[in-house]
Amino acid sequence: MGPMALRIGIVGYGGAGRQIHARLVRAAGMTVTAVVARDPGRRVQAAGDWPGARLFNDLPGMLGEPGLYDLVVVASPSALHAEHAAAVSLAGKPFVLDKPIGTTAAEARRVVEAASAAGTPFTVFHNRRWDPEQLTLSALLRRGDLGTVHTFERHWERWRPKPQQRWKENDVVGGGLLLDLGPHLVDSATQLFGPVVAVYAETRALSTPTEDDVFLVLHHAAPGTEQGNRLGAVPGRATGADVLFGAEPPAKGVVSRLWAGSLVGAPGPRTRVLGDGGAYLVNSFEGDASPFDVLDADQPDGTHGWLVRGRERTPVPRPRGGHEDFYTAVAQWLADEAEVPVDPADAVRTAEVLDAARLSAREGRLIDV
Repeated sequence: MGPMALRIGIVGYGGAGRQIHARLVRAAGMTVTAVVARDPGRRVQAAGDWPGARLFNDLPGMLGEPGLYDLVVVASPSALHAEHAAAVSLAGKPFVLDKPIGTTAAEARRVVEAASAAGTPFTVFHNRRWDPEQLTLSALLRRGDLGTVHTFERHWERWRPKPQQRWKENDVVGGGLLLDLGPHLVDSATQLFGPVVAVYAETRALSTPTEDDVFLVLHHAAPGTEQGNRLGAVPGRATGADVLFGAEPPAKGVVSRLWAGSLVGAPGPRTRVLGDGGAYLVNSFEGDASPFDVLDADQPDGTHGWLVRGRERTPVPRPRGGHEDFYTAVAQWLADEAEVPVDPADAVRTAEVLDAARLSAREGRLIDV
């Protein structure tokens, strides 16, 4: 089953389904042959984008016509992901589940258990693993140009003083930036620097019913340890005294500091990675307005970001690849030519980190993961 032959059924044809998944499916040479969409305007869009595709009002209707597609893409609102994943699992169709795979870690685990029990293969849409920035940074780390890294910082911030009127801004169960951007931020950090052993978080709702201001501090396991140093994090009590006065000093795992915000008049810089051999710096991101854009005015073609040592900076070569490679990898996986693009177990661990972040934000303390 090559990528050109793969037929896709998409559940949800809004911002994720149409603007992200359908676009990447087309870029990978695949065809959408079935769409679940109730909104009349989105049905018109789907019919125009994919002439001949069958349109369905609900998921059971599409699942009743399994011969129309080879792969299901679940791109419905986050609060429906677990329910829709369970239905597709029972139908036995391979599927891609957009992040987050559940609104909590318990829900995420149930998604994996249901698919396993039904013998239905699925993967998770952590497409940010294929960001040019992520690919470039991964290559830079492999080369060792930064030396020993101690800090990873990433800002995913926008200036939206007038909130958009979508479920992402208004749904207090499935919306909010912790569930929207948090999975990408946490997954990117763990892919680069390993498992998280402790979390500190602050969240606020500044302009929407759900949180639109998020700050996460992730303590990664120290290299060479099975579980990493716990940094004094003990469930049920604060940890500062343990860190200061414990018998053993904390091990030196990487610390990730991650920001997500919608009410940020000066977004960025996007990424800063600090090591004892230098730093990696990315100033702007995907065209979002930022006062730091001017620092990239002389960025040469074929590069992404800078290797920085004080005032000295060198452009970093960008490896080939992009988000469309996700669906090519899915086709290779379904053809038994490659491993699963994103292991669902990774998404469960990300959900566990986000659960810890919620608890930390409520209680104002470092939480063991």
